[in-house]
Amino acid sequence: MPALYIHIPFCVARCPYCDFNSYVGLEALYEPYCAALTAEIRRAGARYGRPRATTLFIGGGTPTVLPLTLLAQVLDACRSAFDLAGDAEITCEANPGTVDQHSFSGLRNLGVNRLSLGVQSFDDDELRWLGRIHSAAEARAAFHAGRRAGFDNINLDLIFGLPHQDPRIWARTLSQALALCPEHLSLYSLTVEPGTPLATRVSQGLEASPDDDLAAQLYEVGCATLAAAGYEHYEISNWARGMRLDEPSPFVCRHNLTYWHAEPYLGFGAGAHSYMTEGDTSRVGQRWWNVASVEEYICRVETGQSPVADGEVIDRRLAMGEVMMLGLRLVQEGVTDERFRSRFGCELEEVFGDEIRDLVGRGLLERLPDRVRLTRQGCLLGNQVFAAFLPG
Repeated sequence: MPALYIHIPFCVARCPYCDFNSYVGLEALYEPYCAALTAEIRRAGARYGRPRATTLFIGGGTPTVLPLTLLAQVLDACRSAFDLAGDAEITCEANPGTVDQHSFSGLRNLGVNRLSLGVQSFDDDELRWLGRIHSAAEARAAFHAGRRAGFDNINLDLIFGLPHQDPRIWARTLSQALALCPEHLSLYSLTVEPGTPLATRVSQGLEASPDDDLAAQLYEVGCATLAAAGYEHYEISNWARGMRLDEPSPFVCRHNLTYWHAEPYLGFGAGAHSYMTEGDTSRVGQRWWNVASVEEYICRVETGQSPVADGEVIDRRLAMGEVMMLGLRLVQEGVTDERFRSRFGCELEEVFGDEIRDLVGRGLLERLPDRVRLTRQGCLLGNQVFAAFLPG
């Protein structure tokens, strides 16, 4: 029962920090790209026997640059090629500045029931530095337009850790986000990704590198602020309203839980990744990804070729490490003994006893009677923890 991901690699403008597979100025390719998408989706549905799907995520890029008629075409293909559950979580990313009341209403009419808004900041100077095309006022207007269109499940993406970021501005951004009462918030630390314009400016000394200590301070502020507002911290970068360990919130991103639980997913479009297992999930799996070029993707699909660029086999040991790396991102759930045992037929300590004892001793991991999970310090040093479980 795979989750479905649709990649729309088009943007109005390219943000200097972004390393996602996205392009500007390709409007002429919108229609042929969506035609290729629908063909790839239908072929996959036939190959796997129209399996059940309970989540669908449309990401990018900026999906909302596409006309609604083209998005409708893609969603129709998903519904015909896959048995999309009636209560499926269907998310669409949207950037303020590319959406209005009409487009939001159109998305709701297409069956989209979860909106993820790339707000990033409620400070206009920070938005300009980030290369965003919207203002803080436009971000608020987009949120309210989404509400009027009937969206009762909205996520806001925010970025912290900009070079020399003023903690007071970050606090104001959090306050303004909370004033909107979104159901979900995602807080991401700015990273300098190789090959981006930001990386070039940093390497040339034209821009300061983000300060890890400042980012950690701002992250802690975010954790405390959202906790005080009643949001539950369920994943390192994600918070949802109304969540308890024994009663999952209806606003947890179900699609992303697929990734964090290392479960199967199928990705469609240029640069999209997929992961499937052979039979039950304890067996060897396979991961593959499509060509990144929009033109090459269209050409391959149009000529009946596979759009896959490359892939890899996930052996048992790597699968175990990835279950730990991904599962430990769930800061409350962590990795349970039951989930690991049912997946691999052995106990956690049989495979990772030394690693767990070492990380518990360093204060980065907590060993509970039925699970392991990150400590607060472990959340700040997550990459060190995750690396301990991956094959050398």
